[in-house]
Amino acid sequence: MPLDNYRKKRSFDQTPEPAGRVRSTGRKRMFVVQKHAASHLHYDFRLEIGGVLVSWAVPKGPTLDPSSKRFATMTEDHPIEYAEFEGVIPEGHYGAGTVIVWDKGNFESEGDRSPEEQLAKGELKILLEGKKLRGAFVLVHMGRHQGKPGEKSRWLLIKRKDQWANSQWKAEAPRVARSVLTGRTLEEIGGARRSRKKAA
Repeated sequence: MPLDNYRKKRSFDQTPEPAGRVRSTGRKRMFVVQKHAASHLHYDFRLEIGGVLVSWAVPKGPTLDPSSKRFATMTEDHPIEYAEFEGVIPEGHYGAGTVIVWDKGNFESEGDRSPEEQLAKGELKILLEGKKLRGAFVLVHMGRHQGKPGEKSRWLLIKRKDQWANSQWKAEAPRVARSVLTGRTLEEIGGARRSRKKAA
């Protein structure tokens, strides 16, 4: 089942993450990027495909600079509900650390093939319409495979040249550091939880 690995790694009575289910959001497909201060700071890039959020960990984060290819590792599929998750995963649990919704919006695939077909082929050509990321991107699997690439497979996330391309753009810039849901930073969300624990 698509979400089995996700659920096996989590104890939902102890972590605020949603258990979720396989479902679609309707006519438009969703994408979300979550900034995640775990053992190593990274960005989780997620696309709604097959009723789940197919996910990649991108250490340096996405960019609008076409000359900068971003290494990405495929992780386990996440439920659609995860696109709204923002908070702190407790110490001792998988992915422990603070999460914000760094960007969110819709996407569509280019060409005649569906996102499911492109994923199986190892090359996703997509158009993003988010708050921070816009325009044409491509996700390319590195190496040969048969069928859908699995967890830990290696990819490249690349911005394609279009009107949204910007060679000076950086994911870590202060002007794009805040959550698109709440306007808070990682530090503000993590600090708020620590303050609540002390008060208790």
